Parts: sequence; C-alpha cells; structure tokens
Amino acid sequence: MPSRRVFIVEDSPVIRANLIDTLEELTPVSVVGWSDGEAGALTWLAEHPDGWDLLIVDLFLKQGSGLGVLQACKQRTPGRKLVVFSNYATVDLRMKCMELRADAVFDKSNEIDGLIDYCAGLEGNAPPAHA
Repeated sequence: MPSRRVFIVEDSPVIRANLIDTLEELTPVSVVGWSDGEAGALTWLAEHPDGWDLLIVDLFLKQGSGLGVLQACKQRTPGRKLVVFSNYATVDLRMKCMELRADAVFDKSNEIDGLIDYCAGLEGNAPPAHA
C-alpha cells in the first residue's frame, strides 16, 4: 500500500530531523517537504494542493503561527489529516486547534508515541483525535 505523504511545519531543525527519521522508519509515511514558518508552509500548500495527505504542524514557529496554517487548511479535501505537534498543547490551545478542525493534537514532551501510533493507523482507521 502506498505511504501517506506528509508535510511538516516545524522550526526546530533538530526536532524536524528526528521527527522525519522516526516517522519514516516506524510508520507508513513519506515526508514530501517541510517549512519552518507559516508563510513558507502556506506557499508550499498553495503550490501543491494535492501533494499531501497529512500535515503535522507546530504552533510556535520561526515566522508566523501554526494556528494560521490550521486556519488556511480548514476547508481541506476530505481524507486529508491535520495534526498539531507542539510543546504548548495546553487545554485551551487543544480546544482552539480542534475548533480549527485539527484531527489530533499531541504534546512534544510526552505524546510522541501517540503521534507515531496515529500515523501508523492512517493506513487503516486512524485513532480518534486527542482533545
């Protein structure tokens, strides 16, 4: 079965590199690109409207905000998944992300296994969103 195409919005080069390596090794995904800021992510998404299946977004970026990326993707094609992966996954931010139609929110500090499980489940039925 073909792998899911993932675009990552993450400003930390170390976290981004580790996330790409981990996801490509442990889950059926292929990272097709990344951006370290909101503007770069929005440009890539506009240029590749059918080039992704899963978007993984950090909330606090080098430029702009992950919330702006979420807002821009609210009307995405059904079946495309949007996941937030942030150190700031507070209850209020989780609620805001879900209002912006995120499919799941994971905390970088203690929910990496949840993100991996979510990505691994994409070929079948994805687990329910974390709220």
